[in-house]
Amino acid sequence: MNDDTRLRDGLEPCESPQQSVAAVSPSLSGQGLSGQGLSGQSSPAISHSAGAGTGVYAALDLGTNNCRLLIACPTGDGFRVVDSFSRIIRLGEGISTTGCISDAAIERAIAALSICRDKIALRKARRLRLIATEACRAAANAAGFRDRVAAETGIRLEVIDRETEAALAVLGCSPLLDPDGRGAILFDIGGGSTELVRIERDPTEPNAAPRIKAWMSIPLGVVTLAERFGGRDVTTQSYALTVQEVAKHIAGFAAEHGGDLEGMHLLGTSGTVTTLAGVHLNLQRYDRRRIDGVWMSNADISATIARLLAMSYQERADNHCVSIERADLVLAGCAILDAIRDAFPLPRLRVADRGLREGMLVEMMREDGVLGICR
Repeated sequence: MNDDTRLRDGLEPCESPQQSVAAVSPSLSGQGLSGQGLSGQSSPAISHSAGAGTGVYAALDLGTNNCRLLIACPTGDGFRVVDSFSRIIRLGEGISTTGCISDAAIERAIAALSICRDKIALRKARRLRLIATEACRAAANAAGFRDRVAAETGIRLEVIDRETEAALAVLGCSPLLDPDGRGAILFDIGGGSTELVRIERDPTEPNAAPRIKAWMSIPLGVVTLAERFGGRDVTTQSYALTVQEVAKHIAGFAAEHGGDLEGMHLLGTSGTVTTLAGVHLNLQRYDRRRIDGVWMSNADISATIARLLAMSYQERADNHCVSIERADLVLAGCAILDAIRDAFPLPRLRVADRGLREGMLVEMMREDGVLGICR
């Protein structure tokens, strides 16, 4: 881990040390949110007793494209990850045309969620938050899907609204704000939606945590755009049309909140930006320790996107940082990023390999009084 996310040395994980894969130190307080649990299984809040910090917390994010789980223990001013899971399941595949989650996507989701259930049980996590986002907001059969998930895996999914999704992204990513800067335009490019948030520090209070000044969400993500404009064989013309479509959706927000950008930078969380960073660094395989927190200049971003545009579908699939799972989606994400860059012309982007799950963990731990507010 880099210095921006490392906790002080000597902190021990609450499970076996070999399972500890990351340590995260949050910096933005949030509002209390209710926890969710497994069907038929109690999920009591961790008490405020001296032993509360030894509790195990789990955060699950079922997105339009990915299923992600993070299990962690509080460690004073941060938390230590003891287990995790991530799988591309494409839950939202076809929703833009059929309006429903497909049978194949349901089977993929249940398979992934069954693994998550087993990991939660193995780690004895009792404080849980298990959320679903755009696909379950948009699909006509989402309620039936969630009922089936509960029946077959024991997981009861909480469908969060877009404002909550934006707030959790801020909470999870704000430790990567430039400590010497004024704030950031944070964006979260998802499979079915994209959130944009302007966050700033109060210049009269140099030690204050950053606050949300404005936010928006658009119902466009990498899956929906790839299905609409094509993801396998992308031309410069189809790519430009994709950028234009996104630009129309964010123009109003940019006009109102895109001024006075001095001291600001872009802060991005998504598979798009982590993939871009991996390709930019010419990594032979994806390495979170080298990606999370890395800075990219405008020239870096433009050169990397141009490199991806010049690749064939097969060349993208063969790239270890893109892979076949993202080969038909990555350029749709790049188009969203380019529209954001045009609307908010900032010289630097900081890449975050973190987001909603980290935000949920911080939220729950603060509710339980086992995590301090560090700035």
